[in-house]
Amino acid sequence: MKIEKLTDNKIRVIIHTSEISTNDNDINNIMRDAMKSQELFLDILKKAEKEVSFYTDGCKLLIEAFSSFEDSFVFTITKYLPNPPTKKVSKPTVKPKSFASKYKKVICCFDDFDVFCEFCQTIKNLHKINDDKLIQNSSLYLWKDSYYLILKNINKKSENSYLLYSILSEFAKTISFSNDFESKLLEYGQTIMKKNAIITGMKFFAN
Repeated sequence: MKIEKLTDNKIRVIIHTSEISTNDNDINNIMRDAMKSQELFLDILKKAEKEVSFYTDGCKLLIEAFSSFEDSFVFTITKYLPNPPTKKVSKPTVKPKSFASKYKKVICCFDDFDVFCEFCQTIKNLHKINDDKLIQNSSLYLWKDSYYLILKNINKKSENSYLLYSILSEFAKTISFSNDFESKLLEYGQTIMKKNAIITGMKFFAN
């Protein structure tokens, strides 16, 4: 189990099915079984408190979950402090993450370069997606204090495309592809990585 602290109120947990103390490694079945899901999340929260000081006493929790298609699950856990605060821990609510794109070309906007690096770190942690051709045709530009990632020729049939879009939705604002906007980036933007931006980011800017 790998736990990353994104902010004081949000963590990401990557867990392999072999680490789940159940013979059922179907995330949908686990979410439907109250006992299994509660046991799993209590174990995650206990480890998060110990490893990254993520305390949830008196907080409401939003848990977003999706499968990485490689025998791993990714959970994003956000805590909210109710008003007035209480000592009782609310039962976790799980919201399956759904994000898809009808485009083979997209432009994504990152607030700053550090966020792009965090995105690359997450992709790097997800094993097989590192070698997937769908992340090879990418470029990064700086324009008006934001970083724009251009992805082209995305293979929507790839089992990893859903995962890629899901991760992008956590780190960047996704813009439908526009040839005019791309031309504007090429003309007025600063080229940061002309090709293989994600692969370069994983290689040089991810831990």
